[in-house]
Amino acid sequence: MQSMVAQKYVSKVWTSDNGNGTYTNPVLYADYSDPDVIRVGDNFYMTVSSFNCTPGLPILHSKDLVNWEIVNYALEKQIPEEVFNIPQHSKGVWAPSLRYHNDEFYIYWGDPDFGVYMIKTNDVYGKWSKPVLVLEGKGIIDPCPLWDGDNTYLVHAWAGSRAGINSILTMRTMNKEGTKVLDEGKNIFDGHENHHTVEGPKLYKKDGYYYILAPAGGVETGWQLALRSKNIYGPYEEKIVLEQGSTEINGPHQGAWVTSPNNESWFVHFQDQAVYGRVLWVTPISWDNNWPEMGKDLDGNGIGEPILTHKKPVQGMSIASPQESDEFNDGKPGLQWQWYANSSVKWSAQIPGTDYLRLFAMSKKELPNLWDMPSLLLQKLPAPNFKATTKVILNTEWDAPGKTAGLIMMGQSYAYVGIAYHDDKYWVQQVICKNASRGASETVIVEKELKSNTVFLRMEVSAPNATCIYSYSENSKKFTEIGTSFNAEKDLWISAKMGIFAASDKEVRMGGYADFDWFRVENK
Repeated sequence: MQSMVAQKYVSKVWTSDNGNGTYTNPVLYADYSDPDVIRVGDNFYMTVSSFNCTPGLPILHSKDLVNWEIVNYALEKQIPEEVFNIPQHSKGVWAPSLRYHNDEFYIYWGDPDFGVYMIKTNDVYGKWSKPVLVLEGKGIIDPCPLWDGDNTYLVHAWAGSRAGINSILTMRTMNKEGTKVLDEGKNIFDGHENHHTVEGPKLYKKDGYYYILAPAGGVETGWQLALRSKNIYGPYEEKIVLEQGSTEINGPHQGAWVTSPNNESWFVHFQDQAVYGRVLWVTPISWDNNWPEMGKDLDGNGIGEPILTHKKPVQGMSIASPQESDEFNDGKPGLQWQWYANSSVKWSAQIPGTDYLRLFAMSKKELPNLWDMPSLLLQKLPAPNFKATTKVILNTEWDAPGKTAGLIMMGQSYAYVGIAYHDDKYWVQQVICKNASRGASETVIVEKELKSNTVFLRMEVSAPNATCIYSYSENSKKFTEIGTSFNAEKDLWISAKMGIFAASDKEVRMGGYADFDWFRVENK
């Protein structure tokens, strides 16, 4: 697993930093779902939900809350490994909490089917510990710890799909090490009457108050709730502190309160953007009568609304972005990439000294399509509008047919442009699979004969529906459109994702591989 970023990457398709001491939201137009952020010294660190994709729990670093880089992953493989060795769509890592305590970094997350896990490290850029099951159970989600003197607490929410109940927040105690829950807990807030689907609690203490910041109302259209009490078990006063209001910013909620080095307060949260996922916003907080006031009250109802443009939390920092393009130097994928399930050393060569990424054509076995193919290598969509291009060389080995490698837009339905081998020839194809999540078969929309086993593949993506136009080239200069347009579809709880793959039909001889020379994301 890589850890440190050698140099700052600057996106060609999305930057929030205006270069004049201000920023424009969203700071990341990508699926950074359920963010939690802390500051240690002058450094901000963030982790987000990773669901079934691995490595999981990405660690991002920033100096100003606006410019972010991916620097590590905390979770190399999800456990139980035998479960997550195949894609578990919408399952896995939900709504983590990142904390710094006694010179160590901690992450707690809820797996809706197994319980609450914890991992920790004293080096945020290095290797993290193996997961510890802190609390076993179904439907226990969105945990957040608080070390409070001699006491250690854990607040969490409930997933109705597993627990049979939701809209309740529960407080429990833990041992001082934070490795084991000690009691059944007490319910401290019931959102059924006014704040349905209250979840994602983040627990803080400030000026004698315990604060819980929790979203309510659902991902697409909800609001941000603040609760406070001088007793951790309540009763809690409640106040809605952020909503869409008169703006066009739907469902602004679920995130982290964090302070900048000059002690200003900020709220880092998401906004649901459908197929593009939950994009990242940074909203200023002021404090009035011990209540957090987020954004600006634009319609005069006492509730804050998101602000599009504002001064940066920290001035003078250079522009940086999460990595997107990749030259595949040293034969490895960069930190922007995740597999669709726990990874296997069998999927990719990753030989030091090579300047391409070799993906082996793994067998689809009995799968009807790529929906449950674990060896897809994917990354988030980085902007509303962009193009992605890659160069690929397909080696079938023994002239075996049934091998394909391509550039894919993946979701519950998917499409790709790829190179395939059959009838003793190489072909470029556009393939669409509607309703892949329901077991539908792929449809080859069109295919054209190639002169060799080398091809350049391109996908142009356009808002508002992430509409994809595919094209190819045999000389990297003139690209020819192929097939039909395709409106991307999200996965279950994640955005659509783009990436590369190599696959082999189940009936054909084993072997074959695809060498991806590079992957480049640019403006259309």
